Parts: sequence; C-alpha cells; structure tokens
Amino acid sequence: MNLMMLLEMAAQGLGDRVAVTNGDESLTYSELFNAAGAAAADVSGRDVKHLAVLDVSSLAVPVGLFASAWAGLPYVPLNYRLTGEELERLVGQIVPALLVTDSERAPKLAQLDGTNIVTREDFLDTARGGTAGDPNWSMEAEDIAILLFTSGTTGPPKAAVLRHKHLVSYILGSVEFASAAEDDAALVCVPPYHIAGMAAIVSSVYSGRRIVQLPNFSADGWLELARREKVTNAFVVPTMLARIIDALGDASSADLPHLRALSYGGGKMPLSVIEKAMKLFPDTAFTNAYGLTETSSTIAILGPDEHRAAAESDDPKIRHRLVSVGRPLPSVEVGIRDDEGKALGPGERGEIYVRGEQVSGEYLGRGSRLDKEGWFPTRDGGSMDADGYLFLEGRIDDIIVRGGENISPGEVEDVLLDHAAVADAAVVGVPDEQWGEGVAASVVLKAGVSASADELRTWVKDHLRSSRAPERIEFCDELPYNETGKLLRRRVRAQMMGEAS
Repeated sequence: MNLMMLLEMAAQGLGDRVAVTNGDESLTYSELFNAAGAAAADVSGRDVKHLAVLDVSSLAVPVGLFASAWAGLPYVPLNYRLTGEELERLVGQIVPALLVTDSERAPKLAQLDGTNIVTREDFLDTARGGTAGDPNWSMEAEDIAILLFTSGTTGPPKAAVLRHKHLVSYILGSVEFASAAEDDAALVCVPPYHIAGMAAIVSSVYSGRRIVQLPNFSADGWLELARREKVTNAFVVPTMLARIIDALGDASSADLPHLRALSYGGGKMPLSVIEKAMKLFPDTAFTNAYGLTETSSTIAILGPDEHRAAAESDDPKIRHRLVSVGRPLPSVEVGIRDDEGKALGPGERGEIYVRGEQVSGEYLGRGSRLDKEGWFPTRDGGSMDADGYLFLEGRIDDIIVRGGENISPGEVEDVLLDHAAVADAAVVGVPDEQWGEGVAASVVLKAGVSASADELRTWVKDHLRSSRAPERIEFCDELPYNETGKLLRRRVRAQMMGEAS
C-alpha cells in the first residue's frame, strides 16, 4: 500500500482532468503526478528523513504529500501559525528535514538546525520543471505516510503516526474510484495540517474531484469562492459554518445552487446552527463526519437522509439524532467503556473506543496506545443509543467531577445554547472547597440581546438537575478557538481562574 498508487490510478484514468486549483494556478492529474515524481527525485538527493511544509494551502501541499510518498519519506504538515520556541520544538522532532515554506518566512527559519529551507516557489519550480522517474515507490504498508501534530488543546502537541496502510484503508473503504463527475469541485478551507485537510486531498484525488483551495478562511471569501468556482462539495468545522450563516445575514437562501454536499466535523455542532444551515441550504445534502487524527479521519457519519429525517420528525428520540455524529462506518467498530475498561450498554456514558484497519493510535517516540485487542481509547466521552447512533460529550479530561457526580460540559452547553439570548457558551470545572469542582460558564450573548447570570442559571436548573447549573457565569465578547474550530477549554478555565493562558 502507498498513497502514490491512488494518484497513479487517477493520472492514468483521468490525466487531463484538473486536480487542484489555487487562485490562478492549477495542476491536472497528469501534471500533479509528474510534479510529485520530480519533487521526489529532488528530495531523495538530499540528506533528509522528512519532508515538511509550513504553509497555508497551496499547490505545494498536494505535491509535497505525494512526493513524500514517492520518495519513501514521512510528510509533515506544520501549523503555519506557530513561531519561536513552539515551532522549534516540533521541527526538532523531525530533523533532518526539508522544510518548504513561504518566501517571507524562509530567511527567518534559516537558523533552524538540521533543516534545508526551500521556498514554496522554488519547490514548485523544481517540481514542475523536473522529470518524474520510474514509479519505484515502496509498497510496504507499514511505511509512515504522514506525521500530524495534534492541536495541543489539552497539552503539548504530539505527532500522530499515520502509516500508508491506515490512510489507504480509509480511502478504499469510503471512496469509490473515479466516482466524481468532471465538473465536481471540492472546496478545501481547513488548514493543511489538519487531518480533514489531508483526507480531503487524498479522497478527492481517488474520486477524481477537482480540489479548490482557500488558503485563509473568511465567511465572505468562502461564499465568493464557492460561487465563482461552482463548488459542489465542501467540508467545514462548526465555527466556520456559524460564521457563514452570520455572513448571510437575513438572506432566505445561501444562493449556492451548485453545492450538492456539505460535510462538517472537527467539533461539536450546536443544534441551532445546523437547523438554520439546513434552511439556508435547502438543496444541499448535509453530513456530520466524526473522526480523529489518530483514526485517519472519519469513523462515524450522520448522513443526508438521517439529517432530513431528524429535522422533519416530531419524535423527540429521532429529532435528537440531529446532535449525534451518526453511526460507525462499516469498516470500523466503536464501543463505549467505563473507567475500568468495561463495555457499557445503550445510553450509558463512558469513553469512546474504536478499532479498525484505518486506526493508528500511535505517536512518534511514544509508541502505540492500542490495547492487545486493537482498540484505541479516543479520550472522547460519549454514549451510543440502542440504534447505534453515537453522541459526543467532549473530552474525558474535561468532565467535571462535582461531589462525586460526573458532569459533561457539553450537556450544560447545549442547554445554554437553547436560550434565546445565548450565541455561544463554554462550560468548565473550577476548584470548589465544598464539592471539589464547581461548574462555571463563559457565555457570549447575541448582539442586541441581554440576559443576566441568574436568568441563565435558572434556565439550566429548569432543564437539568440543579447540580448541573453553573454556580458562576461570566460574559465575554467571544470564546477562544484554534484555527480548526476546537474550543480552547483550558484557556477558558485559565481566564476564569485569573491565570495566564
């Protein structure tokens, strides 16, 4: 198994079709194949063990990804927002490396030990101007394809190891080769160092869909590009979709007639956001895709038909599925376990475990976290109903233990978000002398609307047990999220505690 075989198939069968577009630049599948081969020859001639890209979405991203696979080196997309010591710590784990970056940043990185710095422009000039050699890449399934540093929302980033067998298994199990029509176009706006960004490239290549890159997300920019490029497919994180809806204002429709499918994931989707989105995009099929970096992307989906059935149903049980992440893919197994690793039944809350060929669960320098039966503990909390629908409750580490009672922040946040005045909410645990931990909430109110802390506290008490009502509620203008839509809960907690974040 090797990612290059997916590109080779696309180049042989769909060579003249445009593979990727970024502004005025583009590459066909044949051109992408040749560029990957030429870049691989250049990389192989250097004394490096990794190919890293520190850049926004550009043509260098897919070229670098497949060049790495051809050359037999791990591909390492780095967070382009990092600077200073944090970036040095990550680069220090992959040296010696070829590091591709933008021309403005390149001179500033020259002092990094063990790195060959190449500008994006020079890298692409070499790739497009060179010659691809014979297709002699390794087909060893255990070779490392990608190292993806986790977002570090609960601790320092660590590099998840994704081998070729994991990524190829995911693609072969979820994508049909050459299934896209010639006019299909996928808008990729998630950062290239996110698993969704990597999965979007590989799945689009295998299906033959044109990739439209949006280097820097803004709601207006997303809408304009989607209209201009007649985008048919897109993936967004919940915060992106919320901003797109806000940008549409009082419009009755998003006016995107070509957008057939919109997937979302990477964070908890508020019910109010998806309900409004389905009204603004009435002809678009919505899919909630839940996955992790360590699982090579998606492991469960709530499909378009399930979205429509839940939205139209009067049955509370069926309607509640709209806030689920759907059911596991046929290629994976998902289970819920308690603190001692015991399997739990329908409706019981615990930690989500997953097993399957696409599941890595391995970290660079730290080994595998799979148990002896191949199960990976995700550290995500949740439950599964009797029909197999999976409901997320946030990270296990975020569970609030109040007087021995486990309280899910997500459960309280959902109730707060149902209040007419609340635009966003984050719930965290704070030290409490009597109960060990107390419930605290940081709330963003909608523009022009007011609500008091007592009113919101009473609202939660009326919908949940009184022990789940936040003892402390603070108001703010916005909550802290990272670029991939993950709530930085530890920063919320630090702000609540008056600490530096």
